[in-house]
Amino acid sequence: MTIPTYRAAPRIRTLADWLGDPVRAADFPETIVRFRNDRAAATVGLAGLDDAAWLRHFGRFEPLPDNLPQPLALRYHGHQFQVYNPDLGDGRGFLFAQMLDGDDRLLDLGTKGSGQTPWSRRGDGRLTLKGAVREVLATELLEALGVNTSRSFSVIETGEALYRGDEPSPTRSAVLVRLSHGHIRIGTFQRLMALEAPDEMAQLVAYCLANFPGSAAPDAKDEDRTSPATRLLNLVVERLADLAASWMVAGFVHGVLNTDNMNVSGESFDYGPWRWLPRWDASFTAAYFDEHGLYAFGRQPQTLHWNCGQLAVALRLIEDAPPLIEALNRFPALYQQAMARRWCWRLGVKSRGSEADTALIAACEAAMVETGAGPDAFFFAHRGGRATNGALADALSGYQPVDGALAHPYWSGPAPQAMLIDEVEAIWAPIAEADDWSAFHAKIAAVRRLGEAMGPPLRPGNLTTTD
Repeated sequence: MTIPTYRAAPRIRTLADWLGDPVRAADFPETIVRFRNDRAAATVGLAGLDDAAWLRHFGRFEPLPDNLPQPLALRYHGHQFQVYNPDLGDGRGFLFAQMLDGDDRLLDLGTKGSGQTPWSRRGDGRLTLKGAVREVLATELLEALGVNTSRSFSVIETGEALYRGDEPSPTRSAVLVRLSHGHIRIGTFQRLMALEAPDEMAQLVAYCLANFPGSAAPDAKDEDRTSPATRLLNLVVERLADLAASWMVAGFVHGVLNTDNMNVSGESFDYGPWRWLPRWDASFTAAYFDEHGLYAFGRQPQTLHWNCGQLAVALRLIEDAPPLIEALNRFPALYQQAMARRWCWRLGVKSRGSEADTALIAACEAAMVETGAGPDAFFFAHRGGRATNGALADALSGYQPVDGALAHPYWSGPAPQAMLIDEVEAIWAPIAEADDWSAFHAKIAAVRRLGEAMGPPLRPGNLTTTD
């Protein structure tokens, strides 16, 4: 296996004049490495940095060689709880660098908590250390469960005392760096629509097609007859249908599904008040401020479909409506197909086709509701079709376990890995009280072991089949 080397690729510079604002990171009182994801860093040739260099680049934000000379705070609009807001943009983060991985795919390093920008409004541009810890925990478990997610790359404590209304204050501060394939949001396109900027819209579409490659709609592969805007919408519809399914199978509630939080690369990112389900409940809501349950667990698929619709509206600036509507209408079927693939993957059984897989999902959901089991416990108990009875056993009749479904020692353990809120608080408490990080690091190791046990994840892409 070839070890990737660092290869700078600051391609965003071609759009920078109208896409973002050059900014400087905050000058933090101190920088202490609390988490470095060397597994992720190895994919872009940065795992060999010593801690001093790590702090210079990801705490003081000294530019990486041949990369962006200055970070960019990106501009965008968005629907927040489905109310349009033009007063948005990177208010406490920026795009720091771009590079290629070993497969020549573009990856971005972006920040959270790196200081104020022109888009901070009344915010201080900072991030609590607890918020950074929560994001690491969320992304590690999501990655283990096969979700296409941004990866927490670095957490550095910054020595400032922050005051927040939703946690005990003063509290400790940090700057987080994320690794993802892109930071172009649906809200980025909405801003260009609002500004009536068709030339820039066409440039942005071309950038996304070039740097976030993927499959195209089955009836839209002839590029001579399909516009770039339509090809991009087909890709985003595929990616977000799969993303919605991956959250549902993981039992994950993102919490804030605004269009400025939707990455057109199809990655789950920008984690705030997330939760994992304690039991299977479509009405479960993560954010305390989501008073009407708009982003409740069971509403996540329809919300991502709605968000795709807002991208289609924005793309009307450069494309006629009919092909965009056709692309948008693919979402429900793609979502169902992705659910079937991902459900069978997590359960460790081979698909038997759409009809049987749909019936299996319904039987599993009914079993969870009847028993009160959470999804983590349920999938663990029944991995490979084991330990079933009654209606669930009938639904699983004829299903075969995938090769090696139970081979990893994890499946013989006493209990599954989970990330319910009580455990998150228990991991945070010794950090807050005694600067004891042992539970945090132990949890990451345990979650990565789950990822090993799950085997190769499903890859995002065209999910038009379930085999």
